Amino acid sequence: MTEQEQTLSIWSLIIEAGIVVQIVMLILLLASVISWMMIIQRGAYQRRAKSLFNNFEKTFWSGVDLTQLYRQGNDKASHGKVSGIENIFRAGFKEFSRLRQQENIDSDTVMVGTQRAMRVALAREEEELEANLPFLASVASVSPYIGLFGTVWGIMNSFRGLATAGQASLATVAPGISEALIATAMGLFAAIPAVLAYNRFSARADTLSGNYETFAEELTAILHRQLHR
Repeated sequence: MTEQEQTLSIWSLIIEAGIVVQIVMLILLLASVISWMMIIQRGAYQRRAKSLFNNFEKTFWSGVDLTQLYRQGNDKASHGKVSGIENIFRAGFKEFSRLRQQENIDSDTVMVGTQRAMRVALAREEEELEANLPFLASVASVSPYIGLFGTVWGIMNSFRGLATAGQASLATVAPGISEALIATAMGLFAAIPAVLAYNRFSARADTLSGNYETFAEELTAILHRQLHR
């Protein structure tokens, strides 16, 4: 059998499958398509976040004045283009500057407010890093079982047909079993990329979150020294 005939044969099995098996295949196809869209989007976002972190950290430790660094990002912030580590920096430095200008406020209150602002910004950035990961985890864990359900249903119908057939033979049940096994294959096809992407993106998100937390602690120490000069 040629490759074209095999393709046509598989396609015909999908077309001729029972309605339940076809619904299972459609669900798995949609899950796979959405997963790949999220994989591409998450990969691009996390690579950009890593690049922004490296660039901003390099600028931050170059000795630039923090007030000047904050003002440099005002234009981007006004257009909503600030994200990642810079967003954490701006949230903390803005609150620090605001509280510092108030009269009759002690240094501990200033630092508590600054840390709180950075924690809020950090939580938002962590949510962005982990966006769509629960969906990938769900696809990775559920897809094989959905495919298995389609397989079991298809094989069950095949044996029901075998029981009512006048002459029992392998040719009688082979088409039904074949279409059922396609559902299992589609379940694995949806699950394997999803689980690999979930593990990779989760590890990247944890690493970046740790970098953000370390930066927030370092910024807190710097602002604390400025406050007590």
